[in-house]
Amino acid sequence: MDFTLKAEYTIEDLLKIIELLRDPQKGCPWDKVQTHESIRMNFIEETYEVADAIDRKDMDGLCEELGDVLLQVALHTQMERETGTFDFDRVCDGICKKLIYRHPHIFGEVQADTEEQVLNNWDKLKKKEKNISTASENLRAVPAVFPALLRSKKVQKRADEYGFAYHSVQDALADLESEVAELKEAAASGLKAREELGDVLFSAVNVGRLLKIDSEEALAASCEKFIARVEGCEAAAEGQNKKLEELSAEELDKAWKQVKEGSAGGTL
Repeated sequence: MDFTLKAEYTIEDLLKIIELLRDPQKGCPWDKVQTHESIRMNFIEETYEVADAIDRKDMDGLCEELGDVLLQVALHTQMERETGTFDFDRVCDGICKKLIYRHPHIFGEVQADTEEQVLNNWDKLKKKEKNISTASENLRAVPAVFPALLRSKKVQKRADEYGFAYHSVQDALADLESEVAELKEAAASGLKAREELGDVLFSAVNVGRLLKIDSEEALAASCEKFIARVEGCEAAAEGQNKKLEELSAEELDKAWKQVKEGSAGGTL
């Protein structure tokens, strides 16, 4: 194999390694048969692992996970290099040009002294670059593949530009209460429950947006809180020499309330 082992490697080495792994004759049996579609989820998972390392403040882990993301970039780029569509240099060229174009306050004559001004300029330049001229085009430009809570927040933020928004938390809460009422009716009748549940979640995201709370992060925190409380109930069951599933409904409810009160007091 035409490759020299080293003590340290560079981006050029990574691209060469990927090229060798994808070689139709001598490449890795797994790597050389992969497609954009077959490793699509790998890219998503690696990105979440980067976020996890950041949340855990694990800088060694972050370094490793960023390498895994870079691997995904290199793999997808190599696939297109093989067909002659583009290569890594073109990917780098594209992002460099985009950064220069969207930072005219650094590389041009535009004045932007605040973060808000920078973001406003970025948004205007992005719309121009992507030929977005209507409200529907702007909303449709939010990728459908985004997690639903994240997509809802971005769609709502863009809709706000065209007047489709509540301007107070109280109004948004009233809308949420209305949607909950409609969900109750749907649950009772068995009709449109899925649609009404979606409307409740969408309205809840809007409340969070106006409160400047990220709904994705808020729901993640609630998941962690729920798990912690289950752990507390499990500990309470162990204190009775029982497994959690051996508790009666009444015992489980009592344990849950005790754990919840304890968490409110700061013990969880």
